[in-house]
Amino acid sequence: MKYLILIYSGPEVAERPDLADEVTEPGELVAGGVLADPVNTVTVRVARGAALEEQLSGYLVVDCDSGHRAAEIAARVPGARTSTVEVRPIMDLSGQEM
Repeated sequence: MKYLILIYSGPEVAERPDLADEVTEPGELVAGGVLADPVNTVTVRVARGAALEEQLSGYLVVDCDSGHRAAEIAARVPGARTSTVEVRPIMDLSGQEM
């Protein structure tokens, strides 16, 4: 199953995830990218009573056996230690009329 891993970071320069060997060798990496600087875009999250600014800074698409494995990959993204990394299954709409 394919999963989209959304990587959020603060307004500082985001670290790029370096998972190349871990997800490329077993063939799990489908795509990935770093998004351009979102000058006018920000997501605000309140944690412990303080507003934190985050922005969607990159993404990975992985094809792996389970949501648990996708979450393991997401946990290795550097931003997971300080910001939000979201894992979402991608629906397979092949064969369905649009």
